[in-house]
Amino acid sequence: MNRTLRHALLLAFAVSVGATPALAQKKAESATFATVNGKAIPKLRADALIAGQAAQGQPDSPELRKAVMEELVRREVLTQESIKKGFDKKPEVQGQIDLARQGVLIGAYLNEYVRTHPVTDDQVKKEYEEIRAKLGSKEYKARHILVEKEDEAKAIIEKLKKGAKIEDLAKDSKDPGSKERGGDLGWANPASFVPPFSAAMTKLEKGKFTETPVKSDFGWHVILLEDTRELKLPGIDEAKGQIGQQLQQRQVQKHIDDLRAKAKVD
Repeated sequence: MNRTLRHALLLAFAVSVGATPALAQKKAESATFATVNGKAIPKLRADALIAGQAAQGQPDSPELRKAVMEELVRREVLTQESIKKGFDKKPEVQGQIDLARQGVLIGAYLNEYVRTHPVTDDQVKKEYEEIRAKLGSKEYKARHILVEKEDEAKAIIEKLKKGAKIEDLAKDSKDPGSKERGGDLGWANPASFVPPFSAAMTKLEKGKFTETPVKSDFGWHVILLEDTRELKLPGIDEAKGQIGQQLQQRQVQKHIDDLRAKAKVD
């Protein structure tokens, strides 16, 4: 068997059942795909594996069906040997089987929930507008120095007033991500920073620094604003897919939280 295809089948087997459409007819449910040592492999099992591959873009083909046959036969052979050794009776194995069964049921339930609760274009548009309003219209290029004490920040400010370069003073910064770059934070939107930092930065004129230390949960900052530019956001058509996915995940999480809140736990 093609190793890449077999690897894909192994991955698909773990997740495909939840995404597989239910087969309504009793005849289909009882159909046999193959028989191994007198034990029938249900056709439903093969359908689940093939559906999992189809969901990943793998076209149905004789090669795929041959690979599915081989994979299911291998699994049946190993399962029979495991049962002969009594592994199905071991408590720790039964616990894992229960968890796997729960995973399949949860996957099927959530897939159906997503199908019946699609995110609308209006929801996407509203979220897009809220994100755009939050981000504003500008990006800022700033440098900063972070220290533990207010007096340290005041001393840095005095040195800057006397002509010292923030790039040189940044070597003493507590921020490991920027100190090696002379305190450079690159281009960023104010929403990327904690509120006290953003509020102080956006009030600065280009080339100016904060003459009063800025306090945040990280310590005390001295900020210098180097430049600003217009923020260019992707259009709604470009961002629609990602926003829709985020809204769907949020919707699913809220549904799970609501169910959990209603559950009686003793």
